[in-house]
Amino acid sequence: MKTHRPLPRLAFGPGGSSSGLRELPEEVAVAISFNGSTQAVMMATPADLVDFAYGFALTEGLASPSEITEITPVETEKGIDLQIWVTPEAEARLVRRRRRMAGPVGCGLCGIDSIEEAVRALPPVTADLALTPSGIMAAVAALPQAQPLHDVTRAAHAAGFWAEGRMLAVREDVGRHNALDKLAGAVQAVQPTGAIVLTSRVSIDMVQKVAAMGQPVLIAVSAPTAHAVALAESLNITLAALARPDRFEVFTHPHRISTEARHVA
Repeated sequence: MKTHRPLPRLAFGPGGSSSGLRELPEEVAVAISFNGSTQAVMMATPADLVDFAYGFALTEGLASPSEITEITPVETEKGIDLQIWVTPEAEARLVRRRRRMAGPVGCGLCGIDSIEEAVRALPPVTADLALTPSGIMAAVAALPQAQPLHDVTRAAHAAGFWAEGRMLAVREDVGRHNALDKLAGAVQAVQPTGAIVLTSRVSIDMVQKVAAMGQPVLIAVSAPTAHAVALAESLNITLAALARPDRFEVFTHPHRISTEARHVA
């Protein structure tokens, strides 16, 4: 399926009005099914859906990549059914932790069953990473260079994985949670330690997803919520936000950021 399409629009400005076309991103209903049972329905950009399946299962604590035996995207009249087949152990866990997430792309906690699920316990991240300030700013500067959907539509979020001094992977979506899930799926097979770079604000669910990925550094261009900062502190995640190519602010675990020459970004 196409990720964007041109639609007619009328533009107004100092010089008057003009007609033309504007490329806009597609969003479709994506049902995420485990062993034949629908677990969630999200509005998402119809791209990198296998990555989305792997990442959603991982970051929501539903199934690890090793517990997934098959993924088949099936196009239907009204959307896409991501059919995921998991081991019996994972299926038993799904029965215990049922989620209904039909809702808008802006919400990452829609339809959960309890307060406990919203603030689910996760182990602190044990991986470590040394970054320089210049390395963090380089990561922020590199992300816009790998956002083709945003370049065309100006309406897509992105999540990038910065490691070994370069941007190893980037995924885009109309939803910020979806973009991060797609990235988690993309890097799960060969996942070195690195930093997650986001175009969006940081809420507690985004911190939870990064913790599920086991990554120690989260960089975002927007501000975090107070609860997200508290959670990042407790999960041993370095949270840098309000990040630009020339500046950023660190809210938790600044020990990973050093200007010493021996540290390489």
